[in-house]
Amino acid sequence: MAVKQDHGGSTRIHENLRDEKTQELRGRSMAVSPMELYHTEFVRSARAVGVLWGVCTLCLAVIEVVILVQPSWVVTTETTAPTSGTLGLFQVCVEVDWPGPDCQGSPSPLTPLPAFQTPAVLVCVSLGAVWCSAVSLVLFRFCHSATVYKSCGWLQLTAGACLSLACLLFLDSWDCAEMRSLCGDRVGSFRPGSCSVSWVFTLALLGVVDAVILATLAFVLANRQDALLPPETKEGKDRWTDTQVNKQNAH
Repeated sequence: MAVKQDHGGSTRIHENLRDEKTQELRGRSMAVSPMELYHTEFVRSARAVGVLWGVCTLCLAVIEVVILVQPSWVVTTETTAPTSGTLGLFQVCVEVDWPGPDCQGSPSPLTPLPAFQTPAVLVCVSLGAVWCSAVSLVLFRFCHSATVYKSCGWLQLTAGACLSLACLLFLDSWDCAEMRSLCGDRVGSFRPGSCSVSWVFTLALLGVVDAVILATLAFVLANRQDALLPPETKEGKDRWTDTQVNKQNAH
């Protein structure tokens, strides 16, 4: 009988301890202020946006490579064109029956067509800036995140400006022998003749928009505490931080 009583008493003691722990946990959860919960949720959202920004930066770097090497900035669209083919910064490709397009020039030695040397240099500068911002993602482990975001933001803004200027100068450089051989004698500055801009040029315009958006987002993320939190929230957060520091000092 004594053994049974001891066993029952120990069971009641364990139950009482469990109830006390449960009440203590409930008290702690109720003691967490709404300000602390809001700040925690805000930090999580900022991190999620930062990850999305990093993924989009890598995608923009790949897009820049495609823009540079693909010979499809201009494509013939009319049957009156002298030949059928495409044109890029480094190559002029004419369609033949076999074995495939006959392309003059190559992006491998980085020697653009004479008429498009300036746009090609600007695209290369844009490509370098974007890849520098992509490589800078590893600096988050060693540097302050705000500094990395601001540096990447300026690099992406530079990339967008160079790429937009490259698109503009490409349209202005259409009055050249390469365009005439592909699109006829009606070509001129901003006049494609029997051709039209192709998907690579459209991709370049999207790259400009993407670079500007990513640069803006980088600056916002760099200043997220001051730019996104309302004043009363920041004051409440400071008061909550001071309270936690005072509690730690008291202990």
